[in-house]
Amino acid sequence: MSKTKRTFDANYKLHICELIRKQGLTITQVCTDNSLGQSTVHRWLNQYDAELQGKAGIGLPITPDQRRIRELELENKRLRGDVDILKKAMTCFIKPTQ
Repeated sequence: MSKTKRTFDANYKLHICELIRKQGLTITQVCTDNSLGQSTVHRWLNQYDAELQGKAGIGLPITPDQRRIRELELENKRLRGDVDILKKAMTCFIKPTQ
């Protein structure tokens, strides 16, 4: 019988990281209480620590600030694409003057 891969949202990951970093609980205790693997929690903590230092980290953002930054980066990319399309469309409507 194979295990199904569990998924966790960013708020849950943030909660687990804050239990360890801010409340001082041990990784072992948090993992036992929440039926989590230690390697998973270590990965989340590495991501959390990187984000607190202002780095992007690896994977989906955990902290609210990094989530907002990621959203703004995606929106910025989309808007730049829209501007490029509009620039190309403008060249079709503007006749060269010679």
